[in-house]
Amino acid sequence: MFSDSSDDSDEMSSACKWWLIDTSSNRDFSAHPINQVRQDLGEYHHLFSQIKEYPDKFQECMRMSPETFSYICANVSPKLDNCRKYCNLHINPICSEEQIVVTIRYLATGSSYKTLGFSFRMGDNTVGKIVRNVCKLLWGTFQPKHMPIPTISDFETVARRFEEVWKFPNCIGAIDGKHCKIKCPALSGSMYFNYKKTFSIVLQGVADDHYKFLFVDAGGYGKQSDGGIFKASDLVKLLERKELNVPGEKCLPRSDVKVPHVFIADEAYPLWEYLMKPFSQKTVGEAEDVYNTRLSSARKTIECAFGILYAKWRILSGCIETSPESADQQIKAACILHNIIIDKDGWIPSVSDIPPVPPEANLQPLGRSRNSASNRAKEVRNCFKAYFGNNI
Repeated sequence: MFSDSSDDSDEMSSACKWWLIDTSSNRDFSAHPINQVRQDLGEYHHLFSQIKEYPDKFQECMRMSPETFSYICANVSPKLDNCRKYCNLHINPICSEEQIVVTIRYLATGSSYKTLGFSFRMGDNTVGKIVRNVCKLLWGTFQPKHMPIPTISDFETVARRFEEVWKFPNCIGAIDGKHCKIKCPALSGSMYFNYKKTFSIVLQGVADDHYKFLFVDAGGYGKQSDGGIFKASDLVKLLERKELNVPGEKCLPRSDVKVPHVFIADEAYPLWEYLMKPFSQKTVGEAEDVYNTRLSSARKTIECAFGILYAKWRILSGCIETSPESADQQIKAACILHNIIIDKDGWIPSVSDIPPVPPEANLQPLGRSRNSASNRAKEVRNCFKAYFGNNI
């Protein structure tokens, strides 16, 4: 019997503590024998060390260059070092780099915690705790630098590039949303049940002309329309409170017509003064068709952003088998990694090789929005229509 004194308690070995815990759960060992040889046979120790020597294979495995991975480790590892040291028998600690590798492989492959646990020689509960912790740290560490709220200068740069590349002036970003499938949350009713008869949360993003996310909003209920999710987003709240650094109205090129800087979206979104959408196909004429074509072309930026995101981070293409809260963190971690890779490794100037997003990830069919537009919103859209009609 152990003494109740603090001195005796302090002298109790970690192995004994693990033994007491495991005895209560009818286990004969604190870490399974296959996990006790993690440093000899685990994927990180016998495969990752080799991959580091081959940059092309490293890119395939980690979805980024070795330099970008080192950058991530340099910024996240100090924070992980202050967290719990997950380990086997307290003699085989899981280092910070190994935790980052596990998390990136989880996001890149979409494998289950149990599958990665066998591969890395860890318990599946340990993998889950590592993924949750690292995803949270990735977003908290890098969002201020790689996805900050844009300044006026940032928006002006985006608008200039949209005009140069996509021939759509005064555009400061393209908006769209995608469903991310999740397992049915307990006691959630129909909140996460979408029109495709699956359970999901919605990722809504705003992309610039380099397929980089300016804003992301993860966690919308699957049953909501994309217009409804947009209205409830932090972006709209910033716009309504006039806290977003959007440049003032500016004349269209070679024109004395002033219009505001706008975001662009598809038919399912509402038409607002700062949010342009296509004309309805029911009333489209030649001028409206030119406008729709120009807007559709510029909207490729958000479609390409989602295409790259889904191609690299396969967790988004399958069913995320965690709680909605954990799924939100994982989606945001994938988005911030997307931006880091563009900032560090460069962006893809051509859209021809970018794979499309899986059809099941799309939001509601076109034309679901029933919001009446203001006269000012219609006036702004007509100004763009007239401009495009005169500058084909």
